[in-house]
Amino acid sequence: MRWLRGLFVVYLAAVLTLTMWPQLEDTSVPGWADATIEALARVGIHVDVTFLEAASNLVMFLPFGVLGLVLVAHARRSWGAGTLVLAVAGAGFALSTLIETTQLAIPGRVSTLQDVALNTGGALVGAAAAEAVRSALRRRVVPPSGRPDDEVPT
Repeated sequence: MRWLRGLFVVYLAAVLTLTMWPQLEDTSVPGWADATIEALARVGIHVDVTFLEAASNLVMFLPFGVLGLVLVAHARRSWGAGTLVLAVAGAGFALSTLIETTQLAIPGRVSTLQDVALNTGGALVGAAAAEAVRSALRRRVVPPSGRPDDEVPT
């Protein structure tokens, strides 16, 4: 679990670096966006910068949901699945709100409620997916009776 916490710290550092960097126009981000749009168009998927930015905000917080769920589930084993997912999504909302509020003071950054909503959605989807996988794996664990859980008489 220690390596997972380390991975989460590295992920958070990357998110904070990306979201707190002043004036993205001075970086390779605008070129990356154009290159991505062109690459997608070559395979028949037509998107614009607005869609790409929205999708990026959602995708950026998927790892938050996945890693956060696994870490919280390990620390809070008595919590139910719904509580775990909502707690991680709430933490994603709090982090996104902090980022967007901080961006108000950073030259060249634009803070929007849409970013908060999409980041929170990414955390929620990531946490729900991680919980679905955890739940499926728990059902496949063989109990001491030697029969898979779904075959144990109730």
